Amino acid sequence: MENTGSPDDSPKQGGLRWPQVTLIVLVTIAVTAGLTYWLLNHYLFLSEFRPVELKPHEAQVLDRKLRAIGVQTQASPDAGSGPPLEPEPYSEAGARREVAFSERELNAMLARNTDLAQKLAIDLSDDLISAKLLVPLEPDFPVLGGKTLRVHAGMEFAYREGRPVVVLKGVSLMGVPIPNAWLGNLKNVDLVGEYGGDQGFWKRFADGVEDIHVEEGHLLVKLKQ
Repeated sequence: MENTGSPDDSPKQGGLRWPQVTLIVLVTIAVTAGLTYWLLNHYLFLSEFRPVELKPHEAQVLDRKLRAIGVQTQASPDAGSGPPLEPEPYSEAGARREVAFSERELNAMLARNTDLAQKLAIDLSDDLISAKLLVPLEPDFPVLGGKTLRVHAGMEFAYREGRPVVVLKGVSLMGVPIPNAWLGNLKNVDLVGEYGGDQGFWKRFADGVEDIHVEEGHLLVKLKQ
């Protein structure tokens, strides 16, 4: 007998029913919300960085470097309750004019001496010093009150043609680069070349530096006499 029913009256095979579609939508919303919460709390709204802890032999090397430039540390023999300093005439004979630190040493010094270790992290790469900074906002701050802003900045440091080169490469807020106009149009400007001719900070800085070398994980600054 001929079937006169409409094709739409027969059940579809292999299709998704409304309960299945609803379940998929709910699961997708839950996963998206979970990922968003994780990103906000672990990337965009970090509350603190993990301080760098040096190994014992690395700490000894850092202590020697600091003592060589006159900075006393907890491991210094004359720190704290040690014997009093002996008077001696001033002399620059044999004085070090180089300051060299690794990336781990710089971050470890933050951890030793200030609470910035949990708010500031320094990265050294070829001709570039980068910093990540966490800025807590007051609870009554509009929209983001009580959150912690993530600021990331990069500065080129090098020594070319007989003078230091210092260039702001950029600043980003929550991963979004800040427009150059908001930075006073200083982005990608050689600050020493632009302002070193004046009798100000950048000229004095340039006149006192003989070499700057930044490479992956290491910083070297050599001073003039």
